[in-house]
Amino acid sequence: MISSINRRKIFISHYKNDHNEVDAFIRNFSSAFIPKVLGANDSDDFIDSSNTDYVMQRIRDKYLGDSTVTIVLIGSCTHSRRYVDWEIKSSLRQGQYIPNGLIGILLPGKGNAAHLPPRFSDNWQKGEIDCYARYRAYPRSEIELTGWIEDAYHARTSRAHLIKNSQDMMKYNAVCKVCGVTH
Repeated sequence: MISSINRRKIFISHYKNDHNEVDAFIRNFSSAFIPKVLGANDSDDFIDSSNTDYVMQRIRDKYLGDSTVTIVLIGSCTHSRRYVDWEIKSSLRQGQYIPNGLIGILLPGKGNAAHLPPRFSDNWQKGEIDCYARYRAYPRSEIELTGWIEDAYHARTSRAHLIKNSQDMMKYNAVCKVCGVTH
C-alpha cells in the first residue's frame, strides 16, 4: 500500500465502452492515486453537450482543476473519441495553467499495442527521447504505476517545453481503425 501523503490526483481519460477495464484499473490501483473520472460508469457524471467551449470548461473546472497527471487508458477505439481528444488538449493546457503530466496505459485486453489518440501520439515517440508523454503496457504493481505517475508529475516542468497542443480539436468522433465504425 502506498502512503496517502504521496497520492496524486489523477484524471483518468478513457472511452466509455472500456468501462469494465477502466473500473478494474481504478479498483486495482486506486490506493496509488486519487482518481478523478468522468463517465466511467453509470453513477459518474457525464457532460452531454456539443458546445466544445462549455465541455472544455467543465472538464477543466470539475476534473482537471486540481489534478496533476492525466492517464489515458487506451483501448481499441480510444483513438477515435473526441472527448478523449478534448481531455488530452485540456490536460496539456499551458499559459495560466501548469499542464498535467501525460501517461498512456494500454488496457490489458488489447494485446501488445493499440492505435494512439492523435494528440497523444503528437506528444509521444518511440524511445521517449525529446517527447512529453509516456506510453506503457498495463502496470504490474502499484509501485511501478507510482513511479510512472511521479515521472509524469515532474514532466510538468522538466518536459513542458516539448508539449505539442496546437492542432485543431476533433469536432466529431472518428472512424475506429480497429472495428471500422464511428461509435
